[in-house]
Amino acid sequence: MTAAEAVERIVGALAAVDGLRPATPVSPETTWLPVDWAGLAVDLAADVVRIRLIATRLPIPPLLDQAAALVRPILAGTEWENARLQLVVTDLDGAAFARPTSQ
Repeated sequence: MTAAEAVERIVGALAAVDGLRPATPVSPETTWLPVDWAGLAVDLAADVVRIRLIATRLPIPPLLDQAAALVRPILAGTEWENARLQLVVTDLDGAAFARPTSQ
């Protein structure tokens, strides 16, 4: 698996975690450049796979556990299989503090 394929699969898996999204330097809606913005949140190295995330829900630890459980199988059998997985929450979306209104 190439690095680009691994990043694509990681980003795709993280889309299943309600409460986390890739931390990108620019919002995809604000630019016309055809760039894989979500993929910029993933760094692959032999010793560490670092994924920068924005949390949109609380509590954060269960979300990170879920993300790790989805990413680890993607790395199995690749050159990053033994790398340390580092999930970094770089920001907390204001939506995480939203409370449902009582009716």
